Amino acid sequence: MKKITLAVFCISLFALSCKKKKEDMNMTSSTLNIDYPAAYVVNGGGNSLSVIKLSDNTVTATIDLTKMSMDGMSNMATGITWPHHVYINPAKTQLAIGVPGMDLSGGHSGGMMGMPGKIAIVNTVTGKVIKVVSLPIMNHNAIFSPDGSEIWTAQMQEMGTVLVYDAATFALKNNINVKMHPAEVTFSSDGSMAFVANGGSDTVTVINVANKMVMGQVKVGVDPVGAWTGADGNMYVDNESGQSITVIKVSDMSVTTTIALGFMPGMAAYNNSMSELWVTDPDNGKVHWWTKSGMTYTHTGEFVTGSGAHAIAFSSDGMTAYITNQLAASVSVADVMSHSESKEITVGTKPNGITIKY
Repeated sequence: MKKITLAVFCISLFALSCKKKKEDMNMTSSTLNIDYPAAYVVNGGGNSLSVIKLSDNTVTATIDLTKMSMDGMSNMATGITWPHHVYINPAKTQLAIGVPGMDLSGGHSGGMMGMPGKIAIVNTVTGKVIKVVSLPIMNHNAIFSPDGSEIWTAQMQEMGTVLVYDAATFALKNNINVKMHPAEVTFSSDGSMAFVANGGSDTVTVINVANKMVMGQVKVGVDPVGAWTGADGNMYVDNESGQSITVIKVSDMSVTTTIALGFMPGMAAYNNSMSELWVTDPDNGKVHWWTKSGMTYTHTGEFVTGSGAHAIAFSSDGMTAYITNQLAASVSVADVMSHSESKEITVGTKPNGITIKY
């Protein structure tokens, strides 16, 4: 009799515990209020966002991207798998996430032809997925236009295109032809031009943001993935197979120099405060940096971060860097002055894209 009573008690306790955990999870989701400066990290393998509070560099929330809440419907499935890069709108109220639907952590050459993609829109304060836009072809990223009125994304197909959506209604506005297998779409620091890295044609397409007209093609290295924006008036193109960085001068769309790396780049980021170009080295879990003087780039050093080092985001003053480590499930916090890792933060599986809200 005592054994039966004890068993019933244990089962009841277990059920109560499960109910409590479920209630706690629901409460966390419903009361999420990210009203502080934070970094948002896309966990590709975990289909989630890790929120890092910048004041103490701790993870304060994990946002599930596989579910969304709508009027009259709760926890509706989004169909999101393998989200990749993330960008924040100028008002700091929404995030746009590119969802290719496949693992790109080992490189970007293994895309499946005809595979569909998605754009996920997330509220930066509540953490709720508020919209999912389905795309005919897989994409690499989704990014808000400089004025926040549009969302741009490329279709990674042989006959490459860039789709432009209205950021308020999510209606398709423009379809712009580019070159083969476009990946990342980015904008110049002055917001006047869009740059599309065409991995299949070793070019970057330049588009006038205002009238959506193609201004020209810039020949770069082998297998470009992204033209990363520099506040110095340059775009820094990481060429994966070419193991190089092509520097494009925005004002005349000319290539000013090509930096040989000796490793496959994960991403490049220009630190205007230090006049330094940082490039992640995923295969060796490092960040390398080059000091810029005029148009000369000198390799100055490297430091260890984590396995699969990928994206880089700098703090507003440029003195702290956040680096996602895809194979270590972590984010490295680095001191820019000393060029060293000061902390490693555990996040979700295969973190890749990162953006910061100040």
